[in-house]
Amino acid sequence: MENDYQIVDTALGLEKAVSALEKEKVIAVDLEADSMYHFKEKVCLIQLATEKTSVVVDPLQVNNFSLLRPLFSNPDIQKIFHGADYDVRSLYRDFKIKINNLFDTELACRFLGIKGTGLKAVLKMFFEVNIEKKYQKKDWSKRPLPEEMVEYASKDVIYLQPLAKILIDKLEEIDRLSWVLEECKILSKVRPILSDEEPLFLKFKGAGRVKSRGLAVLEALLQYRKSVAEKKDKPLFKIIGNDSIMKIATARPVTLRRLKGGKALSGRQISMYGNDLIKVVVGALKITERELPVYPRKTVSAMPYKVFERIKVLKSWRDSKARELDMDSGILCNNALITAIAVKNPEDIKSMGTIKEMKNWQKTAFGREIITVLKSKN
Repeated sequence: MENDYQIVDTALGLEKAVSALEKEKVIAVDLEADSMYHFKEKVCLIQLATEKTSVVVDPLQVNNFSLLRPLFSNPDIQKIFHGADYDVRSLYRDFKIKINNLFDTELACRFLGIKGTGLKAVLKMFFEVNIEKKYQKKDWSKRPLPEEMVEYASKDVIYLQPLAKILIDKLEEIDRLSWVLEECKILSKVRPILSDEEPLFLKFKGAGRVKSRGLAVLEALLQYRKSVAEKKDKPLFKIIGNDSIMKIATARPVTLRRLKGGKALSGRQISMYGNDLIKVVVGALKITERELPVYPRKTVSAMPYKVFERIKVLKSWRDSKARELDMDSGILCNNALITAIAVKNPEDIKSMGTIKEMKNWQKTAFGREIITVLKSKN
């Protein structure tokens, strides 16, 4: 497939590009960001492709992005992404761009029962194309960008429109297109979490297993790492990795000797951060019992035996139906929804409408079956 692309790095260039793109019915979209290299990640390139050409917009050179907002919010133009969650959040975070009429080819693949849904695997499957990934982890914030990196960025997006056509046809054949479109509409409304008020340990894997004193040490270490990362403009993992943070929080070394003995850090890290880390640990250990943090636990009400029985029979139905449809069972009906249905125990389609976790496509396609399954256990 030919890869005719143009770089847009001025406000005037963007104005002309948008003027041309507004006449299209379908636009494919992809992004490149710099999360591997900076404390606060940002969108570094926006790739937009039509059937004939692709445009690579440089947001680090173009300041006025008000022109792009109407393009993305226009419901008459379909925007095709592959794995849109990150892109939707990033576009809103950096440019307040909202997306209407989104179609996610990765999501479509999952609803078709395709096992390998990564773009490289999908393009190989449908087009016998081997796309390069050698620039995927490069620093996209560097300027000027080498020509080969810009060309690489423009390549992935040119296949999305023909891929979407194939997937839409396949979804229509098995009457699942409306399912995917509903999921895409929900996906288009995801937003980044921007709260800085919550303790950092709430988003740290394994923190739920740490007791209060250790949690205080962990939070202090995380706050220290964040401050260093922000000062150095580097991602957190390039300061101290999560495994190392947890090892230090568990060992709680109060001397440099103990810190070295724990082998959580390299010699270079110890020379840069060792003394500060000891101060952080010692300070956290001095926190009074009353001030120690507590990991929030959801209070789970004891469920009646009948609810567990409903969950069991619903899971059995779900797994059987997923095999029949050649779909992942979690996409068909995840465990949280199974539990919600079992608790509500709807007796008809109307009462099923009170289950907020349930999508319209699930009610329409499987509502009556689910009610029949539940009645068999009541």
